[in-house]
Amino acid sequence: MNMVYEKLQKCYQSVRQKTEFQPQIALVLGSGLGDYADTIQIEKVISYHDIEGFPVSTVQGHKGRFVFGYVGNVPVVIMQGRVHYYEGYSMQDVVLPIRLMKLLGAEVLFLTNAAGGICEQFHPGDFMMITDQISSFVPSPLIGNNIEELGPRFPDMSEIYDRVLCNLIRESAKDVGIDLKEGTYIQLTGPDFESPAEIKMCKIIGGSAVGMSTACEAVAANHMGMKICGISCISNLAAGISKQPLSHKDVQEMADKAAPVFKKLVTDIILRMGNKLKKG
Repeated sequence: MNMVYEKLQKCYQSVRQKTEFQPQIALVLGSGLGDYADTIQIEKVISYHDIEGFPVSTVQGHKGRFVFGYVGNVPVVIMQGRVHYYEGYSMQDVVLPIRLMKLLGAEVLFLTNAAGGICEQFHPGDFMMITDQISSFVPSPLIGNNIEELGPRFPDMSEIYDRVLCNLIRESAKDVGIDLKEGTYIQLTGPDFESPAEIKMCKIIGGSAVGMSTACEAVAANHMGMKICGISCISNLAAGISKQPLSHKDVQEMADKAAPVFKKLVTDIILRMGNKLKKG
């Protein structure tokens, strides 16, 4: 058996020994947005430390646990804290949680993050729906022997972010009263923030927002046939656009300020997704 797949199966068995909960939607909470999981109807909480072989988040502010429960009547699994490539993990470990949530039953992956705004019309506190991505600056999680049990050798990436789900997000934002931005997310490795020249490059190649996560997770999920959507909280303007030095503390503080609106938006989106999944 492929070693990556064998590790994934061990993690799956470890979780199944603790809960039989079957999620429909997997939600990944980015920096400063993790408290959303505390607001749902919680059925089970599992620390990453308690899952055999599971990579553990080391970033300050990331709780590092799965929360299983319900948003309304929609069964969800929520990641409170993700694993990043810059923490020193292999890309296979970075996307292991995404693959695990799919094995647990999730059909939809809802990605969130805190990102730097590249578009000058963006402001800190804005929400940007991800309509496409550039992941060329980080290793693909699909490098190596293909795991046939998960997906094809050469998966199509022409519509990573599902159009139907994107329309649901637009409807939710309109009803909640949010001026939703849209754009392309670029993942760089981190952990250093980008230089002004790097941001200029990102802008030239079509980026709208930049961060250190998300795109690789979307690649792995798409490989497995999940439907994907994503929202970036624009926590700061990127280097060269912002006149202030960048810090992780500022990113967290802005995400915290945006959290009440974010919670309202995410809840509305998940309820719409649940209805859509129920109708097929």
